[in-house]
Amino acid sequence: MALLEITNLNLAMSSYEGETHILKGIDLKIERGEIWGMVGETGSGKSLTGLSISRLIGSPPGRYLDGSILFEGRDVLKASDKEMRKLRGRHIGMIFQDPTTNLNPVFRIGTQLVDVALHAGSTDPSILGLTASASRGQRKKAARALSIEMLDKVGIPNAAERIDDYPHQFSGGMRQRVLIAMAMIGKPDLLIADEPTTALDVSVQEQILRLIHDLVEERNIGVLLITHNLGVVAQICSHVAVMYRGRILEAGPVGDVLKRPAHAYTQALLDSIPTVHTKRGELRGVSGVMPEFDL
Repeated sequence: MALLEITNLNLAMSSYEGETHILKGIDLKIERGEIWGMVGETGSGKSLTGLSISRLIGSPPGRYLDGSILFEGRDVLKASDKEMRKLRGRHIGMIFQDPTTNLNPVFRIGTQLVDVALHAGSTDPSILGLTASASRGQRKKAARALSIEMLDKVGIPNAAERIDDYPHQFSGGMRQRVLIAMAMIGKPDLLIADEPTTALDVSVQEQILRLIHDLVEERNIGVLLITHNLGVVAQICSHVAVMYRGRILEAGPVGDVLKRPAHAYTQALLDSIPTVHTKRGELRGVSGVMPEFDL
């Protein structure tokens, strides 16, 4: 049984102009130990696919027309809200794109991490190293200790002191590490990373990617990495899916897809990547703009 299996996923979104068909027959299977990269232009449906896995798209405006999302054999589209709350954080972790908007500026980092740890611990007390009979005080103390441990694991210096700082006291790269710690604190089986290296410099990007790779090797989890950067995909991913206008045009092992692309769109994306030999004025882009979705 695959860790995650998406079959014929179709999603429509409502607006004042009517209902728009966004995702059109998405098929994707992720096994433990695999890192899948999902690439494509802005507006192709990558982030909506990731949000659908955790069922974080409201209804309305979202409406699933067809398909299934099986996580360890359970269809999350048919799960109750209570069941989804147990899955999120504990079994499915998500690193959101922008740490500036996804960390609450008025709460200390520790407060936000402890809340996530307590939520995961309410589903599985063993995460906190406690039994179900532990008192609230014991759970909070264990959650704080786990938060410090995770901050240290993601490379935050002096984690025991920095846990009481506010988000604005961290650099962009450090805030991104905090989001990774938050996503991993529940020891999830599947990690969805939506543009985790956006706006980070090259050295910090390398550290974040290495951290994700090490987590996969250490815990044998599955990862869906949503990105525009084919260089990142080639560096860290085992498989890649190429999206365009709500469809996956091509998917498979990274070596096969990037070295022998079967679709003209994949080849166009590869041709747009600059190399050390690219001269000024020779950079090739993908012509045109993303077409409007069908109403």
